[in-house]
Amino acid sequence: MKTTSKKLFFLVLAVLALISCADKKDEKEETAQFKVPVEYYKLDNGLKVILSQDKTSPTVIIAVYYNIGFRIEPKERTGFAHLFEHMMFQGSKNLGKMEFVKLIQQNGGVLNGSTRFDFTNYFEIVPSHKLETMLWAEADRMRGLDITQENLTNQQGVVKNEVKVNVLNQPYGGFPWLDMPQYANSNWYNAHNFYGDLEDLDAANLEDVASFFKTYYSPNNAALSIVGDFETAETKEWIQKYFGNIPSVKLPPQPDITEPKQEKEKVFVKNDSLANKPAIALAYHMPERNSPEYYAMGLLDQILVQGDNSLLAQKLEKDKGYTSGVSGGINYLGNMFNYKGPMLWMYNLTYDNETSQDDILMAIDEVMNGLKAEITQETIDKAIIKIRSQLYDDIGGTFGLGRADLLCSFALFDDNPERINTLEDEFKKITPEIVKKTIDEYLVDTNRTILTVNPLLADNEKTQ
Repeated sequence: MKTTSKKLFFLVLAVLALISCADKKDEKEETAQFKVPVEYYKLDNGLKVILSQDKTSPTVIIAVYYNIGFRIEPKERTGFAHLFEHMMFQGSKNLGKMEFVKLIQQNGGVLNGSTRFDFTNYFEIVPSHKLETMLWAEADRMRGLDITQENLTNQQGVVKNEVKVNVLNQPYGGFPWLDMPQYANSNWYNAHNFYGDLEDLDAANLEDVASFFKTYYSPNNAALSIVGDFETAETKEWIQKYFGNIPSVKLPPQPDITEPKQEKEKVFVKNDSLANKPAIALAYHMPERNSPEYYAMGLLDQILVQGDNSLLAQKLEKDKGYTSGVSGGINYLGNMFNYKGPMLWMYNLTYDNETSQDDILMAIDEVMNGLKAEITQETIDKAIIKIRSQLYDDIGGTFGLGRADLLCSFALFDDNPERINTLEDEFKKITPEIVKKTIDEYLVDTNRTILTVNPLLADNEKTQ
């Protein structure tokens, strides 16, 4: 769900590639580096501000996260949160249509935005000496948008085309990231089509846009993080100057997003006229966020699906040869830290037409049935090393995208961005007994949803 053009998309991909190629340091250096500098405060209007200096390169990232995602978008307006994300680039009080984008690009920067379960975010990466300009621009669009019928109609077309390209006209489109929540969950807020039904996208009007902006795009419903090369005192002055007089609003009560406990296994089949191989995804409802079982599931994710040495990869790829790859994780549209409502842990794979679904499930059940016997302190320690490595990649990345994401998420959802420095300690508290208890409570068939893709293209090819 990217915001503007393919050009921006590839620019951000280039940034992420640079981050992934950052040199690894020895473990002692990494441990010292893991202490992220965090200064957290709030403006009088409620805006949460997180500053994290990093003088590694003369760049700075400005990230604004609004505490509104597609989970609680209006009913009968599916896809509206994402549609509104696009509207944020269509002009504000002092910047005309797409001038925000041009401003960043002309100053040597990159930008993007995305809509997720529980937030919508916007970020810019620019040379450090352009920080004040970017703060002014972000504050300008927080203050007010240029909401016109022309802009809305244009972006409705853009988003509908995005849905058609990425989902409707794509093999395995929406599988499993868009599909599985709709099958596994029962509460509408967790189970609706968050990319948007085409009819709902067409139904959006100017009143909807204005109301959504007024309701959710306020300073007391947002977090601003600055990561990189900047001077603290000067930056605080700019933030106060540009954001300090934006009025707060009375936020509406949050809807009930709780998910009732699943009592039996769910099994579904999705026909796909463009797919030529069957695919399967399995999902389990996650424990409550920040609970011991939640951290245990983070470890089990590493043990079961992350990396070539994970148990399911070993069984399904190397031992059985059923698939070329198993993908999985907690929160397919982010990570295990940047959400606040009900969530799924899931994994998926494609397999050859000659292999039966029963073969796949039998192999999976062999792993799951023997899982508790695999859980030792040594296994946990290895999983923590993998998690630590990923955290270092995210937090220590050259441009600070991963760091900004966690800081804003922890500010929005926990009012505590300092959590970024305690994550490893939380995982180290988890014992084999807690992991086994989590397996017994959550990795059970009654908490499982199975979604299979039936490849109609393969069936058509057989009959020709």
